[in-house]
Amino acid sequence: MFTIDMERFMLELNDGTYEHVGASNKTATAKLYDVTEAEVRAFGDERVKVSCRDDSGNEIEVALDPPEARDIAREIERLEDESAAFE
Repeated sequence: MFTIDMERFMLELNDGTYEHVGASNKTATAKLYDVTEAEVRAFGDERVKVSCRDDSGNEIEVALDPPEARDIAREIERLEDESAAFE
């Protein structure tokens, strides 16, 4: 399941093309559930890209700077140590 929640987001469709016409203070949240594939790879010179897909073909990619990627890796290890969910 893939959900998107966009606030203050407006697109204009004109002659088969679209463009953003709303205010610049827009926000969005995307969530992907029931992930069946995930991969991590280098992205550019310094970043790490995390890509997650589900069986329906929905995909989310996130590019992280090294400190954020290390924080996530440490948090996963901590959860593995503390949680039966990883067994």
